[in-house]
Amino acid sequence: MGIPMTVSNRPLSPHLQIYRWPVSMMASMLHRASGMALAAGMLLLLWWIAALASGPAAFLTLQHFIGSFIGRLLLFGWTWSLFFHLLNGLRHLVWDTGIGYEVKSVQRFAWIVLAGSVALTLVVWTAGYAMLGAW
Repeated sequence: MGIPMTVSNRPLSPHLQIYRWPVSMMASMLHRASGMALAAGMLLLLWWIAALASGPAAFLTLQHFIGSFIGRLLLFGWTWSLFFHLLNGLRHLVWDTGIGYEVKSVQRFAWIVLAGSVALTLVVWTAGYAMLGAW
């Protein structure tokens, strides 16, 4: 008549509070999130272009927003998203050559991408403030 269904003693999938996310999984999710952040950041770029075309009053409004804490926070996040997405894209490009599929390599390169994106963001913002003489 068919195979009888038996009760399995295997555990169910671990809950999110128990499961430890590997860094490679977080890098994958951050890659998608950074891509969305870059797309959303294009709205700020479009606002900047429209303000340039609209005249001094519109540009001054934009400069006031960008100079605010929220504006600089958005720009800082956009800068990090740009560097993270770039470095993670390079990681995928290396994978396309067939290199780096070992678990240790995947984890190591994910940490390199995370650290590199933070480092490059801090370097760019430090250089920017140094050039402006803000420090």
